[in-house]
Amino acid sequence: MRLKDSPAARIGASIAIATGLYGVSFGALSVASGLTFWQTMALSLLLFSGGSQFAFIGVVAAGGTGVAAMSAAALLGIRNGVYGMQLNALMRPKGWRRFAAAHVTIDESTATATGQADPDEQKRGFWVAGLGVFILWNIMTAVGAVIGDAMGDPKQWGLDGAAVAAFLGLLWPRIRAFQPAAIAVVCAVVTLLAVPFVPPGVPILVAALVAGLIGWFRRDGTPDHAPGHVEDGLEPDIEPYRHTGTEGERA
Repeated sequence: MRLKDSPAARIGASIAIATGLYGVSFGALSVASGLTFWQTMALSLLLFSGGSQFAFIGVVAAGGTGVAAMSAAALLGIRNGVYGMQLNALMRPKGWRRFAAAHVTIDESTATATGQADPDEQKRGFWVAGLGVFILWNIMTAVGAVIGDAMGDPKQWGLDGAAVAAFLGLLWPRIRAFQPAAIAVVCAVVTLLAVPFVPPGVPILVAALVAGLIGWFRRDGTPDHAPGHVEDGLEPDIEPYRHTGTEGERA
């Protein structure tokens, strides 16, 4: 299948555009926090984890030490390690691809890949989303770092809502039953309650913990013959070859 005909690639590209554009906000805020252009670019190129990057510059802007900034970034980066274990089992990259895959294992690439039912589509979605975000995020980080003063407050441009809208676009079609809707509501409430009491970025980790606990306690309700989410409203929303012909034509 050509990449342009892949549903997962189209989703990955749209997510990459929405998220990559928000990099301009990071670039502007990083320079405003006291980091140089090259320090800002190093964070985007090497750390490359939006939440961790914002946590780092948030601590720096508040007058925190480098150790405190790195600790905050590492705390939020834990989720990427969890993603990595899941995606390594899912895609089994080999050779240099393992290192490349590890670097672009982020929220967007993970969500795009795990939303597909077909193994090939999982790989296409992961790489398009991961590499797309990486390229656009770094380009827009540079733009934001250069024109940050001229932009004013990045939130005035609505860029802070782009990544959120992208995630909602991924999540919404998958909430097809009462149970996943209830889990989403519970996690949203927990996030809102946590916001006043914990540092930025941590509420989402609290919500993820709550969702994980719910999944743990309901594991015995999954049929033995059908591991995973089957007919519970959380199945992948993409049927990548729904409009194609026979198996031979799919290759």
